[in-house]
Amino acid sequence: MNTCPCGSTKEYRHCCEPIHIDHGAAETPEQLMRSRYTAHVLGLVDFVIDTYHPSCCANTQRKQIEESVKSEWSHLEVLKSESGVDENEGYVTFKAYFLDQGSTLCLEEKSRFIRENQFWYYIDGVFHEHKKVGRNEPCTCNSGKKYKKCCGK
Repeated sequence: MNTCPCGSTKEYRHCCEPIHIDHGAAETPEQLMRSRYTAHVLGLVDFVIDTYHPSCCANTQRKQIEESVKSEWSHLEVLKSESGVDENEGYVTFKAYFLDQGSTLCLEEKSRFIRENQFWYYIDGVFHEHKKVGRNEPCTCNSGKKYKKCCGK
């Protein structure tokens, strides 16, 4: 079984792949966010750009997006999904972990998504990077284990 990188227990072909093939297959902001994370893992730059809201002009930031996609993403943790002011807005708070020079970094973001013409788009988000996690520090997932025995494997 080829488990989807988004952290679900589903196979990629039954999870994010249908959304990568047809952006309109994302029925919720969380599905789109998970598929965008998986696109980062798989190097699908065009999908990431295409799922930004058109007002973001993401194609003008292609170089920066390509650099982000090139990161060594390790795992995703969805913390919360919530509705916005109406059925065409939603928020997803998540942590995306990636490796940088042998250390794990965490990008935590509360992303805002809007639906337009039956398609969900990423519009913006509030984020901050967490400090580097040492191998002997408590794991960031709050398991109570040392990082090296948990998410740092």
